[in-house]
This record gives sequence, structure tokens and C-alpha cells, in this order.
Amino acid sequence: MERRHTASRLALLLACAAVPAMALAGCSSGSGSSDAKSSASSPTGSGPSGGSATPTLAPTKFAALPASCKAITQATVNALVPKAKTPGGTPVKSDDITSRAGCSWTGNGKDGYQYRWLSVTLQRFTSSTALGTAEDQAKKRYTEQVGTLNQVPGAASATLTGLGDQAASVVSKATVAKVTSQNDSVVVRSGNVVVLVEFNGAGLEGKKNPSAGDVQSGAQRAAKEAVAAVAAANA
Repeated sequence: MERRHTASRLALLLACAAVPAMALAGCSSGSGSSDAKSSASSPTGSGPSGGSATPTLAPTKFAALPASCKAITQATVNALVPKAKTPGGTPVKSDDITSRAGCSWTGNGKDGYQYRWLSVTLQRFTSSTALGTAEDQAKKRYTEQVGTLNQVPGAASATLTGLGDQAASVVSKATVAKVTSQNDSVVVRSGNVVVLVEFNGAGLEGKKNPSAGDVQSGAQRAAKEAVAAVAAANA
């Protein structure tokens, strides 16, 4: 009977924790225009008729995304989610993995009562005459994502330095079925790519929760690796 209650609580926690990642993965990326077309745009209508010219858009910094479940090293997954149910991660379904990709890991720890959930979501933007440069789109999405996370009651955000071009950490707690989880979300913009890392932890059946500091450091560790993976995929 005790296991059944624990499983029910875990399902509710997972459903609650997954919302921010879905919000990022589901937004428009403006990926309808390819990098090649965007970077190769040239003025048109410059003949005798003197028509207006189409502006040339700067080429994007990153043309590819890494495999999402490889964006965080196995050593970090093992450290943050001991005894993960799927050590290799569960990829998020995407219509276009070159523009949007994600992966998550969950587990109950070595004793079966230390719930952990780790998720990474990657979104790459491409330049478009309709939507603007890829980097401007990424800046806008970064601001929107941090704003959305800050709307969670009790959330507290802080700017991070030395991580991508822009980075922020948003700390919060969530209580589901009388279980309160300690959560941290790290949003990073690197060029035309936005990375979201979420890390949540809770002690089940009255067990002690992980500290806010441990959850924050874990989320930032994973975020640094994800940003490095983006750069490596485009080397």
C-alpha cells in the first residue's frame, strides 16, 4: 500500500515539474527559414525600377543542436539522479530535432525515497526576414522564459555570470500531495540557442529534502555541460 501511494505522488510531481519544459519546447522558433537562405539573402529589386531592397540577415552562430540525451554527461546524470530509471534519458518528442530537442531523467535514489527529476530543453532559432535575426529571437525567448518561471508563487531569480551570453537561475518550491519539492531552473542564451535545465528533488515518505544549495549547484552544473555540448556540436 505504501509503494502505491509513493508512485501516485511521483506521477503528480512529474506532471507538475514538466510544465516549464513543455512551454519552452512548444513555442515558435521561426525555423521555417533555413540558415542557408537567411545568410545568403541579397538586395532585390535594385534594377531600373528602383524597387526596395530586401535586407541581408547575419548568419546564425549555431547551425545544429547536440543529441539532447548526450548534452549532459553520464557522470553528471549519475550524480544528480542516482539510480535513474532510464540512465540514458528519455528524449522529448519533437517535429524538428534540429530546432527543438529535450531529454529527462527521473529516479528515487538508492534508498527509493529520494525523488529526483532532471530535464534539459534546447531550442535553436534561425534568421528570418519576418521574425528578425536568430540572435534577437533567442534574446526574446530567453526573456520570456525567465519571466514565465518568475510567475511561480515564491520564485526567486538571480542573474548568473560566466555562463553563455545571458543566464539566470530561478529557485522555487512546489507542493503536490503533501510532498514539497525543491526546484531550480537555469535558463541560458548562447548565441541563437536557448537552453533550459530543470532540476527538482524531494524526500518521499517524510525523508529529508535536498538543500536549495545542492539543487542550485546541480542545475548549474548540468547547464554548463549543455551549453558546452551546443558549442561542441558546431565545432
